[in-house]
Amino acid sequence: AREAPRVESVPVLAFRVGGERYAVDVAEVFQVIEARGLSPLPGSPAWLLGAIVARTRVVPVLDLRLVLGLEGGGMTDLSKVVVVEQGGEAFGLAAEELEGRVEVPVEGLAPAAAGAFRGVAPDRLALVDLEKVGAQGRG
Repeated sequence: AREAPRVESVPVLAFRVGGERYAVDVAEVFQVIEARGLSPLPGSPAWLLGAIVARTRVVPVLDLRLVLGLEGGGMTDLSKVVVVEQGGEAFGLAAEELEGRVEVPVEGLAPAAAGAFRGVAPDRLALVDLEKVGAQGRG
């Protein structure tokens, strides 16, 4: 019996924002919570939707649409917050819809042309580079 060749893949958590599909590495996900617990922060920049409690931590929640320069903004369509940890810091990414865990083949990833992405899968799922997004979110 012949074994099928093993395809190296990366487990990611896929979600929708601004009608597009994005994903983060499962290893970087701290928690997924309902967006209704989000508290606005008066006087904060537009890309910072507010703060939310994730387990025992208060974390800032970024509007990925504004960080990435997409259409939309505000909380109207956002239902979930994907809380991620990057470099010892936690922050949330507001999402319209959660798709769940997906295995992305490493060899199928195309390099991202520009922006805060690690790569793009053949099905147009864009892998978010949390280091770049976090840096943009911090200014």
